[in-house]
Amino acid sequence: MTLAGFGLLVIGAEWLVRGASRLASMAGISSLVIGLTVVAFGTSAPEVAVTVQSAIDGQPDLGVGNVIGSNIFNVLFILGVSALIVPLVVSRQLVRWDVPVMIATSVAALVLSLDGAISAMDGAILVVALGAYVIWSIRLGRREVRAEGGDATVVDRSIRSIAISAGLIGVGLAVLVLGANWLVDGATAIARTLGVSELVIGLTIVAAGTSLPEVATSIIASIRGQRDIAVGNVVGSNIFNVLGVLGFSSILAPTGGIPIASSVLTFDFPVMIAVAVACLPVFFHQGKIDRWEGAVFVVYYILYTVYLILDAAGHDALPMYSDIMMEFVIPITVLTLAVVVLRYIRSDRTAVKAA
Repeated sequence: MTLAGFGLLVIGAEWLVRGASRLASMAGISSLVIGLTVVAFGTSAPEVAVTVQSAIDGQPDLGVGNVIGSNIFNVLFILGVSALIVPLVVSRQLVRWDVPVMIATSVAALVLSLDGAISAMDGAILVVALGAYVIWSIRLGRREVRAEGGDATVVDRSIRSIAISAGLIGVGLAVLVLGANWLVDGATAIARTLGVSELVIGLTIVAAGTSLPEVATSIIASIRGQRDIAVGNVVGSNIFNVLGVLGFSSILAPTGGIPIASSVLTFDFPVMIAVAVACLPVFFHQGKIDRWEGAVFVVYYILYTVYLILDAAGHDALPMYSDIMMEFVIPITVLTLAVVVLRYIRSDRTAVKAA
């Protein structure tokens, strides 16, 4: 079943990317906007299913851990692996607008959770913000396409062609969700047998499992040269996870909201925000994500996962591991990101003077 699940993920991702890129051409919308909206929201379907169901079943830690863990996984692992395969070119729109929105939504979720829960009213605010973001993204995408002179090629906009593209997207999403579910069910059963807590399961196994559609989609998009879809899929999914998944889950929860554990407030939310913030200097660097930056992202995801495992097991090595991370790894990373930003600023000023 596991191998079949991986096979379905690859097939579904291929169909989804093809359908999305064709739909973008027909609608006169950039591939980036399609990646930020249609593809991103579609590949987040497993997160919606798992988080909403866990909220209804009275398992809030699993759902919240799923959202936060997925956002961390999306940036560190998916972008990292995709950049290792093919260096990813980053659109100016992402740097100027969408990544700041991703950071703002992450901070907003933390602020709304400071009272120990995301209430139904908080959820309604998040959902309204999601609607505003979608409308704004589509308008901005169409404006940029017109500013660039539009697509000079002849595009088939017949009902049949639209139906085929929509069908590819729909079937691709269904296959992705099915493949992800097969993998998640098996992994979760094993973890529970080993006595791992629901929060850790949500932050690791379920988060990675429900993000498998994003993994497959971004990797296939990178290989096919649809890099806007590859990057937009990750950023859009993170925005949707916070605004849509947490929003709808808190509204539908029978208790009128989702309780947030104190450990999530003090550790997991800050990590999610830090990962989102780290995207800006990396994306600034020559407008692309190089292979070495992708490798750094992947290594950081491994370090984060190791911390969660040590913490869950109450291992004696946890204090030493934490000290190494806080005193060496994180400061070096912050210094590296600062150097990248300074180099970008200097090169930008040099280019302006030369012009």
